[in-house]
Amino acid sequence: MAAEQRPRLIRPIILSGGSGTRLWPLSRSLFPKQLHPLVSEKSLLQETALRVSGPEFAAPIVICNEEHRFMVAEQLREVGLEAEAIVLEPEGRNTAPAVAIGALMREDAADEALLVLPSDHVIRDNGAFVMAVNAAVAAAASGYLVAFGISPTGPETGYGYIKRGAPLDGIEGCYAIDRFVEKPDADTAKKYLEDGGYDWNGGMFLFAPGTYLAELDRTQPGMVAFLREALAKAVTDFDFIRLDRDTFGKVTSISIDYAVMEQTEQAAVVPVDMGWSDVGAWDALWAIENKDAQQNVLVGDVITEDVRNTYIRGGSKLIAAAGLENIVVVATDDAVLVSSMDKAQSVKNLVDKLKSDGRAEHVSHTRVYRPWGWYQSLEVGDRYQVKLIEVSPGAKLSLQSHRHRAEHWVVVEGQATVTRGDECLTLNENESTYIPIGMKHRLENVTEKPLQIIEVQSGSYLGEDDIERFDDTYGRS
Repeated sequence: MAAEQRPRLIRPIILSGGSGTRLWPLSRSLFPKQLHPLVSEKSLLQETALRVSGPEFAAPIVICNEEHRFMVAEQLREVGLEAEAIVLEPEGRNTAPAVAIGALMREDAADEALLVLPSDHVIRDNGAFVMAVNAAVAAAASGYLVAFGISPTGPETGYGYIKRGAPLDGIEGCYAIDRFVEKPDADTAKKYLEDGGYDWNGGMFLFAPGTYLAELDRTQPGMVAFLREALAKAVTDFDFIRLDRDTFGKVTSISIDYAVMEQTEQAAVVPVDMGWSDVGAWDALWAIENKDAQQNVLVGDVITEDVRNTYIRGGSKLIAAAGLENIVVVATDDAVLVSSMDKAQSVKNLVDKLKSDGRAEHVSHTRVYRPWGWYQSLEVGDRYQVKLIEVSPGAKLSLQSHRHRAEHWVVVEGQATVTRGDECLTLNENESTYIPIGMKHRLENVTEKPLQIIEVQSGSYLGEDDIERFDDTYGRS
C-alpha cells in the first residue's frame, strides 16, 4: 500500500459502555466494572485514560452510557484529565457504531490516528503497550487497520484468535492478518498455542479515521450516513454530547470485528506481550492479582483457615472462611456470590436469572451515585424506607415533588439549605424538616463540606420514578 503521512498525534477512543455482568455482584448496570478500582486504587477507566495521557496522545474521546456520564466525568477529573468529548449513546449498539462516531468527530484530522481502547482492560507492561502502538501507527500511515494481538499465555477458550500472516514490508513488528478465528474448543486452543502463529484478539485497534469510515461504509451501507446524521443532530448538554436518539436507533448493532476487521483487505496485527487481561470474570481477576502463600487473593476484612487457590472479596462485613479450595466468594452489602473457580464464567447466567425474576440486585448497589452525590438505602419496609443521603459541596438536587410519598429529613453532618414550598430553610446538625406529599422541595449544599442527611420516606409507593422535576442543574427536568 502507498505510504501516507505519518500521524503526529494518537487520539484515544475509549469505549465505556459495558456492564461487566460476570463480575457481579460488584459490577452492576448502574455501576459497571470499569468504574471500580479492581487492581489498584484507581478505577479501570482511570487506569486506561492515564495510560494514554503522554505527549504523543491527544485528549481522549469517551463513548459511554447516559446513566454513567457524571461518574465518567468525575473520575477523569479526579486524575486530572479532560476529555476532548464525552459522547452519550442513547442505547448500546455495539462497538462498530461507537468507534465510527469517534472517527466522524475526527474525520478532518489528517494528522491523527485513532486508538480504540475498551475502558475495562488491565495492562501491566505499559512500555510494551507504547511500543506496540508505535508499530501500529506506522502501519496505519500506510492505510492498514491494525488489531493488537495478545500473546497467549495458555489455551484460552474464552477469546477469539487472530492467525498471523506474512510480515508487512518495512514495518517492524506488524503482520498481515491471515484470518480471524471464533472462540475455539479446548483441543483447538491447545493446537493454536502449539502452533505459535496465533494471538488472542484483545479488542484494541488503531487506524486513520478516514480509512475506518471508508471500510465501514463499504461493508455496512448506510450506517455511516445514519451516524453522521445522529452526530449532526446531537445536543451539547454541559460537558456531554447527546447523540440523536431516533437516528442512532436506526443503526445496526454490530461489533467492529464483524463489521470491518473480518471484511477488509487492509487488516494487520501487532502481536504484543504486555501483561493484558480483559478481567472478564472473577477467575481472570484471581489470575492476575498478587497471591499469598496459599495462592489466595483476599480483599477486604477476611480471615481464613485451610483455604487455597481462592478469591475472597469482602465489603463492609467480616468474611471468615475455612476448608475452601478453588472457590470465589464476593460479598457486598446486599448480595453474596459463591462459585467454584472453574464456573466463574457462569455468573452471567445468575445475572440473567435476576433479570428474569424481576429483581433489582443486578441494577445497582445499595449506594447509588448521582451527579450531586449519592444515597444509600438503609432499611425498606411496608410503606416506609430509610436512606442516608450525601450531597457534595456546592451541589443540589432538583426542585421536585412526589405524588405518593412524604419525606422527613434530619441533618446528621454539615448544613442543609432546603426549599420547602415557598420557604427557604437553613438546617444544621440534628435539625429536621418534613416534606408533605405533593409539596415542591429541594435539598442543597452551599458549603464547602459534604452534607449528610437521614431521609425517612413514608407512603403508598416509594419507587425512584415517583419524582416530578421542575428545575434541575443536571438537565433531567
